[in-house]
Amino acid sequence: MTSPQLLQGEAPRIERTPPESRARRRLRACEECDWVVALPPLRPGEKADCPRCGHTLVKRHFRPAQRSMALALAALMALGLALAFPFLSFSVGGIGNRIELSQTATTLIGFHQPVVGGAVIMTIVVLPAVYLAGVIWLQLGLLRDDPLPASRTIARSLAHLNPWMMADVFIIGALVSLIKIAGMADIDLGVSFWSFCAFALLLLMTTQSLDADWMWFSLAGEPRAPEGTRTGETAAPQRLSGCHTCGLIGRLDADGHGRCDRCGEALHARHPHSVQRTWALLAGASIMYIPANVYPIMTTTSLGQSSPSTIVGGVVELIQMGSWPVAAIIFIASVIVPVGKLVALAWLCLVVRRSNELNAATRTRLYRITEFIGRWSMIDVFVVAILVALIRAGSLMSIEPGPAALAFGAVVVITMVAAMTFDPRLLWDSPLPRSERSPRTSAPDGRHPEGNSG
Repeated sequence: MTSPQLLQGEAPRIERTPPESRARRRLRACEECDWVVALPPLRPGEKADCPRCGHTLVKRHFRPAQRSMALALAALMALGLALAFPFLSFSVGGIGNRIELSQTATTLIGFHQPVVGGAVIMTIVVLPAVYLAGVIWLQLGLLRDDPLPASRTIARSLAHLNPWMMADVFIIGALVSLIKIAGMADIDLGVSFWSFCAFALLLLMTTQSLDADWMWFSLAGEPRAPEGTRTGETAAPQRLSGCHTCGLIGRLDADGHGRCDRCGEALHARHPHSVQRTWALLAGASIMYIPANVYPIMTTTSLGQSSPSTIVGGVVELIQMGSWPVAAIIFIASVIVPVGKLVALAWLCLVVRRSNELNAATRTRLYRITEFIGRWSMIDVFVVAILVALIRAGSLMSIEPGPAALAFGAVVVITMVAAMTFDPRLLWDSPLPRSERSPRTSAPDGRHPEGNSG
């Protein structure tokens, strides 16, 4: 139904004025250091950073609804083209093969690797498509000045989907695969390959263009912060917490829990048992990292001779072929990054009780880097998926997935979850004096109790 403003030729209400012009003084609690600040008025292209840790709280965009919707529509069309046409083809000795994008997953399933195949198709096609459809649904309602049904649920889901979309990582994996086999066969890039490159770029632009602060204000307004909220202090001692999804500050109960009044997400003074859960996930990832490196990640058959290859063995082969840049990419993504994440998160868990404001900023930057780079370790899994689907020439040349593919994929996923589980706000909490430390100390003020450090 067309709004009266549109009938009069005016822009929709939600497009005409920014949140700053129609809301009271808007307060935010930084999700990385828990510092309470008042947001300044922002013009398009400006952003507000936390004065304590530098985390970006809000980034304002020009015409956010139109921009996000246009980019999402373009990305979906590019994805449709990528699924409709051939992705890659190769030929060697008069024998060749041509694959479509979906075969990178279905071939793995045919080799009894359903978990890896499912992860591939989910991260490069299904989740991005769901995300883009959600963006279009939300922005369409906002442009009509009448949010569509389930808009708040969809808006809450978008933030959770973002880390698991890996189309850009898949493109790097495809390039690595091409370099690996370029000297052994003739490669032809199909329309789908270039369409998927465009899709990956448009998807990235869509995620960057989404103005979550403006979107939530347009969907549900800006409820007043709890009475007595003080800026220039941390939120936990005030029995407050900022919502990680929509940013709104909410009141916590005596146990340090609550529920966001705007989006419905659970609020916590600190993530429950954050350090313990992170340790448990790191232990699981460390265990899985052993078979990921001991067992072959793929087996190459050439002229009837089978040659299994581990992750490190593949790096050595690339060096022997003279492909130093590709070897460096695989070594960094598959060895340095997973080990670095394990070490960095373990170190953060160890020092969290001894952290203070003098070193918390440096440790928070380390956490940000750790969280950002984790997904790029999936390059090796995507390389296996592409090569297994593409190189199918019988005894002349073929590639099969090895057991390490599942183990290494598990390492990537578990370390990503471990980084999400760790609460960086703990790095900014002042430790209790030694005389006050007790296993039964509660911490409504957000300090480090022995029994509720997470």
